[in-house]
Amino acid sequence: MNVAEKLINRHLADGEMKPGREVSLKIDQTLTQDATGTLVMLELEAMGLEQAQTELSAQYVDHNLLQQDYKNPDDHAFLESACEKFGIWFSRPGNGVSHPVHQERFGVPGKTLLGSDSHTCAAGSIGMLAIGAGGIEVAMAIAGQPYLLKMPEILGVKLSGELPPWVSAKDVILEMLRRHGVKGGIGKIIEYYGPGLACLSTMDRHVIANMGAELGATTSVFPSDSEVRRFLHSQQRGKDWIELKADDHSYDYHDEIVLDDLEPLVALPSSPGKVKPVREVEGKPIAQCYIGSSANPGFSDFAAVAEIVAGKQIAPGVSLDINPTSRQILENLVYEGQLGKLIHAGARIHQAGCNGCIGMGQAPATDRISLRTVPRNFPGRSGTKEDKVYLVSPETAAASALEGKITDPRDLKFPPPSRRDPERPKLNREMMKAPRSGKESRQTRLVKGPNIASLPDFEPLPENLEIPVLLRLGDDVSTDEIMPAGSRVLPFRSNIPEISRFCFDIIDATYHQRTLDIREQGGHAVVGGENYGQGSSREHAAIAPRFLGLRAVLALSFARIHWRNLISFGIIPLTLTHRKDLDRLNQTDVLKIDNVREQVATRKKIVVTIPAQGLKIETSLQISSRQVDILFAGGLINWMKDQPVNRYRSAPDHDR
Repeated sequence: MNVAEKLINRHLADGEMKPGREVSLKIDQTLTQDATGTLVMLELEAMGLEQAQTELSAQYVDHNLLQQDYKNPDDHAFLESACEKFGIWFSRPGNGVSHPVHQERFGVPGKTLLGSDSHTCAAGSIGMLAIGAGGIEVAMAIAGQPYLLKMPEILGVKLSGELPPWVSAKDVILEMLRRHGVKGGIGKIIEYYGPGLACLSTMDRHVIANMGAELGATTSVFPSDSEVRRFLHSQQRGKDWIELKADDHSYDYHDEIVLDDLEPLVALPSSPGKVKPVREVEGKPIAQCYIGSSANPGFSDFAAVAEIVAGKQIAPGVSLDINPTSRQILENLVYEGQLGKLIHAGARIHQAGCNGCIGMGQAPATDRISLRTVPRNFPGRSGTKEDKVYLVSPETAAASALEGKITDPRDLKFPPPSRRDPERPKLNREMMKAPRSGKESRQTRLVKGPNIASLPDFEPLPENLEIPVLLRLGDDVSTDEIMPAGSRVLPFRSNIPEISRFCFDIIDATYHQRTLDIREQGGHAVVGGENYGQGSSREHAAIAPRFLGLRAVLALSFARIHWRNLISFGIIPLTLTHRKDLDRLNQTDVLKIDNVREQVATRKKIVVTIPAQGLKIETSLQISSRQVDILFAGGLINWMKDQPVNRYRSAPDHDR
């Protein structure tokens, strides 16, 4: 077997390991962050869970760190009380971004990790099977239930050669995006192997695995080799290391990247898939360079920038924003003398967290270019509606910050930085709060501020649907466009009625009011093109539109996590067979689906009629029998309530 197959086989609870077949996987660990975790904790409360049934579950506070009023700190207090109640590790505000911190503290080769964040796949860098999912599915895993998914195909990518000077891991994943685009990984696990791994540190691999999410991949995996052992020893967790490598390199698909041939690359606004060489766009004036995020989280990413700007000054009119990804990395930048170099050069130092990556501060100026090491540049994600965000490596960002324009770092007149990690890094474990014992946790009461609302109730699927199309959208609609993030919106993540006011706000500011005008008439539909719902795993992009009456989405194809989230909240994801069918659908068309429950039960074809046009459109619905029951019930929460209570209080024997 290859590494991906070994990981799946070791955790297979049910099903056959054949592409397209549904498999059930035992989940060892879970990860939640605060932008999605509050709903997870409310779901655990609704399920009546007493204690987490996983080997380890961890909750991080990394997204919503701006405390403009009571909302975010209230949610921090709620999350801490929920961790005490359910037996979950709690990472305090300011401790850092979930993915690198989890890798430092808890990541174990050979284990499974399910996270309510699409970049959970970053943990594949150390040989974990790490998958991003909707929050409700993570809540199920915390309650001891296996995770169900269609067995992916596996794309094997051989890395050979060695990275040239001024080229780093970010350029490797940008090369993958240049070749395969934002849809190239859908339905696939990407497995990296080959002699080129020798020049990639564990955190370099984290960069590549993290942005596998931008390819649409289920996850990415690397072998657990001597480099992973070195990393775990540096974190004083050498006992957690196991060797995990492929027996052979047989894959469903193959690709090879010769690292020697790579050059600095950039993703243009406003998609990670619009990749070009830096030399083709150099010379454009810039206003901001942003270093950090889960996509470039390692010590060496920041240290490389520090070495490049050491003894120099950032160009006038440029803001160099430094966002340390963990408190531990920030401490080591201090101890190694790198932070002083950044400060003296004019960099602005922010707290350890996601910050500007999710639109929480550091928004760029209007119509000015911002170079960022973040994983995504979807429209408006930065916090500026008409943003111009380019995705680059730390080396390209630092070189451009010095010159005041997009610059190929190979043009600098001095040697490239030495990319290295401290041999014995200073460790910071103190910001992780351990779970309480069973007796103590049972006595814990959840702390709920006034902005934390109970989850809304959703009615079961009716016998017939007659619903207008309120939005007709194009290809590659992201969850950032469906449900924006940022400091304006995310403080309401625990309050579905309030956060629903921002649905599709970036695309059509009238959507919310129009849903209210027809809310009592049976709901509505949305129509989209290819790759509908790409990007973040946030289930708010499903639950909030459902609260406003969304009953069906018709699209040419769906991003994996959002497709599952739609089903989890009782929204039917209907796949259009031909683009000509999409062309026939207009905003304000009224769609009819007769005998919808009977049609859904077939799990194959759903006929949608447009009476005003006299048209019939045949769509497909490839779902499992379990998902049929979930749609019938009106969503996963309703379906769970119909199950025996003890099913969620302890794991079945074969899932432990």
